Amino acid sequence: MNQTISHSLFTDFDINLFKAGKHFRLYEKLGAHLIEVDGVKGTYFAVWAPSARSVSVVGDFNYWIQGEHQLFVRWDGSGIWEGFIPGIEKGAVYKYKIQSNNNGVITEKADPFALYCEHPPQTASVVWDLEYKWSDKDWMEKRRETNALDKPYSVYEVHLGSWKRNAEGKFFTYLELAEELVNYIKETGFTHVEFMPIMEYPYDPSWGYQLVGYFAPTSRFGKPQDFMFLVDKLHQAGIGVILDWVPSHFPSDAHGLGFFDGSNLYEHPDMRKGYHPDWKSLVFNYGRNEVRSFLISNAIFWLQHYHADGLRVDAVASMLYLDYSRKDGEWEPNIFGGRENLDTISFLKDFNEAVYSNFDGVQTIAEESTSFPMVSRPTFLGGLGFGMKWMMGWMHDTLQYFQKEPVYRKYHQNDLTFSMTYAFSENFMLPLSHDEVVYGKKSIAGRMPGDEWQKFANLRLLYGYMFTHPGTKLLFMGAEFGQSREWNFEGSLDWHLLEFGYHDGVKKLITDLNKLYKTYPALYEKQFNADGFEWINYSDHQNAVMSYIRKGNNPKEDVVVVLNFTPVVRENYRIGLPKKGKLTQIFNSDETKYNGSGIGNSKAIKIAAEPWNGREFSAELVLPPLAVTVFKMS
Repeated sequence: MNQTISHSLFTDFDINLFKAGKHFRLYEKLGAHLIEVDGVKGTYFAVWAPSARSVSVVGDFNYWIQGEHQLFVRWDGSGIWEGFIPGIEKGAVYKYKIQSNNNGVITEKADPFALYCEHPPQTASVVWDLEYKWSDKDWMEKRRETNALDKPYSVYEVHLGSWKRNAEGKFFTYLELAEELVNYIKETGFTHVEFMPIMEYPYDPSWGYQLVGYFAPTSRFGKPQDFMFLVDKLHQAGIGVILDWVPSHFPSDAHGLGFFDGSNLYEHPDMRKGYHPDWKSLVFNYGRNEVRSFLISNAIFWLQHYHADGLRVDAVASMLYLDYSRKDGEWEPNIFGGRENLDTISFLKDFNEAVYSNFDGVQTIAEESTSFPMVSRPTFLGGLGFGMKWMMGWMHDTLQYFQKEPVYRKYHQNDLTFSMTYAFSENFMLPLSHDEVVYGKKSIAGRMPGDEWQKFANLRLLYGYMFTHPGTKLLFMGAEFGQSREWNFEGSLDWHLLEFGYHDGVKKLITDLNKLYKTYPALYEKQFNADGFEWINYSDHQNAVMSYIRKGNNPKEDVVVVLNFTPVVRENYRIGLPKKGKLTQIFNSDETKYNGSGIGNSKAIKIAAEPWNGREFSAELVLPPLAVTVFKMS
């Protein structure tokens, strides 16, 4: 085997950007790159290891012997080691053997910029490329419009390892999912799919939230190009792709980023900032420029090379607060005496600015569970710059309300109405995510009270409320057909439940709610704007009934929503309305096709000149039991 040849892909400008925390395409320089030097084919390797005394590439090609293929350290103080090894071809398995200046510690690490990894539990990196011929030109050209904040955004959250498995209980591959999953999402009408982390991770029970291969889709389901094919097929079907992205922490596995070159390279050296007590994992040093370049490059990478349409950023609250999950004495205030992590705030702003300035029609979404201000406001206004933020308060209050027996709901209506006091302070996404169906919380269906009929009526009512409430939507897989038991990542969803009427009815309901959401602009055009919502009556506690109007850009297309949170049918229920005309029912969660009782308003209802609810006009409706009804005005 030929020895390492001195070679570089870096320019001085690259190095300056890297050191300044402003190199957002590091993956074009660091990592393993199949190139040709002086007519000789091979692989150029480059790795950041400033505390190293020596760095070798080891693999099958040199029997994993340290020193056979040593890299050369750059003279510019960047800490980058690099070199070209002739003859190393695509598919070669390798790691970096790093001898540290710190007491001679030797680490053996996977490549942080590897494009492909061995199948776990194997831990080496694989020399690979990103060649793929995309067929999603139409989607990418129209994405700026279809993926905008004033368009329908209904997200199906998926864990690839447990959505569906084959008869032997094995994972579906990316290629199999490109048919099965794409067809299913198209059938049910979701506008987007969100994949729980697909970057390489060693430990199945982490669900992908403990990453070691930030630039490699997990090899559990196939090759990188297979995942590109899945994204491509989703785009061809008109479905957007959101990737769960985890810049908040990483595991301490021996082959991962931790203690990379014998020093705290990627993690903060102060364990009050560099260790996460909840997840027993390491936390990035957001104040280190090279780490910022690594992370933002990673975000850009998935948007560029895998055509992702959005990034959902995990555990933002844990990043923002120095005292997150820490007791007194376990954290240190910032320079102003506060609890905010100023490095994180600066990093998140840089991240969002880089994403939105480089890509048209993408969105970033923050999973942020506190009242930190202006998460989804532009950085030039002082915000963090995210496109959307998960509305955790809505989720918590709504599920708490729905778990109560209907007879007690009249005492707790403020659990529901409270969300409208802050609904437009951020661009909120309403999440019923994987976190709500684990650790003894029960499935969403399992939380509903009453007998079987009431359970499913409540579930349909919950979803009807969710889809007519301002904000975008996210539903975890299985919830769309009323999965009965908690999510189990080790097996498939309980697809056999669709043989039963109640479960099939929920799936039909979700399909129709997605259609309703996409059909009526009043439900999405002003979903982040207070002008898009108007209460009719929020104070009918006694009957546990709420009513409101959703508004779009055209007043003629406003829709009226009425929710009955009890199993009592309400005849001749009057609501106030802003104008004359008639009401036509366009959706009713109690229809028989959903396995409801079939009570509703089949005929158009005249709006009379009779004052009610502080308005000049009103109409009398029939309110089905435990149901939401939606009307258009004409």
